[in-house]
Amino acid sequence: MAVPKRKTSKARKNTRRSAVWKLTAPALAKCPECGEYKLAHRACSNCGTYRGRVVVAQEEA
Repeated sequence: MAVPKRKTSKARKNTRRSAVWKLTAPALAKCPECGEYKLAHRACSNCGTYRGRVVVAQEEA
């Protein structure tokens, strides 16, 4: 069984773990129909359109 020869230092351990916690914000695009921000390649939650077509029927309140 492999056993480490030396103790891993705190600096080396923390350097390795530092990249784990970096998160990126999702890329947002403007809807060409209503101008609301939405996730790319998804139907707009405000007007229900995707690529110029209505794909999700919105309820009129």
